[in-house]
Amino acid sequence: MKGVAAGPAVGDLFMVGLPGPVVDESTRGLIREQGIRHFILFRRNVVDPEQLRALCAGLTAACREQGLPAPLIAIDQEGGSVTRLGPPFTQFADARRLAEGADPEAALRDYAVTCGRELRGVGINMNLAPVLDVAPAGAGRFMERRSLGGSPERVAALGRLVIETLQAVGVAACGKHFPGLGEAVLDPHLQLPTVARSRAEIEAVDLVPFRAAIGAGVAAVMTSHTIYPALDADRPATLSEPVLNGLLRHALGYDGLVITDDLEMGAIENDASVAAAALASFLAGADLLLICHDHDKIRHARQRLAEGLAAGLFTRERLAASARRIEAVRRRFAEPRP
Repeated sequence: MKGVAAGPAVGDLFMVGLPGPVVDESTRGLIREQGIRHFILFRRNVVDPEQLRALCAGLTAACREQGLPAPLIAIDQEGGSVTRLGPPFTQFADARRLAEGADPEAALRDYAVTCGRELRGVGINMNLAPVLDVAPAGAGRFMERRSLGGSPERVAALGRLVIETLQAVGVAACGKHFPGLGEAVLDPHLQLPTVARSRAEIEAVDLVPFRAAIGAGVAAVMTSHTIYPALDADRPATLSEPVLNGLLRHALGYDGLVITDDLEMGAIENDASVAAAALASFLAGADLLLICHDHDKIRHARQRLAEGLAAGLFTRERLAASARRIEAVRRRFAEPRP
């Protein structure tokens, strides 16, 4: 197949969804033929804890059969409105309610410990949480319920607590959505939002929790499918070299794993193919490209990356840098704990 000559490392750059509760033949094909070996799970993949444990073990076994190491297996288990695992898994309120309760530190520590242990118990090793977006109350912002609050310092402190606690129990945390989605009104699942803060406001508000997360050793940072005219007037953060390399890598000094939000969201796919967006995001500075649904789009995106490498759009050294960041998280959280 054209593109495979670029090597399995190109497949390392993808985290993908699968259609149902078993390791189906299409997913096995992605592993076997495309070298893809990181996965994200949704409600469609879950029947009960026993089935979920078997699914995660099956994904690991399918990778091992191809000589690939144990995969990162991620999920969005924020609690409240973004909960992929229903009962008998422990159910938690939205982050906002936990953060505004009588003892938010205790509530969020309990969430992180309990959630982390339950995820580890079924074989999931990455939680795409916490949300680090700073969202005011009662202003109609899209992220209000999922946000830890409207104070940058408070979101930073509580976000750091969740990150450190999740990772202490063996689950990689992911701070999202960089550089901050708290002021967005539109839902990027459907359309492209704009956050019209000044550069100074972004520095003083939105970046505060991300600086704290980086200081806490967060395993990954997820990009935002949002335009920030003060940073890049033309491209959403996910596709923006000034945001990902200029701001996150250089200004904030972050050399960890950068993962995109789902490239099949309307905010991206309304304007570009998933394959084109995957290449653009990688060139902008992302490491792990998230495509949650359509396997044909995953294959096309992997092909586009392989062609980009062959055409000299990026170097093998650039590929190796992302592979190193992905492998550091995988080695820490996906391998069996001693």
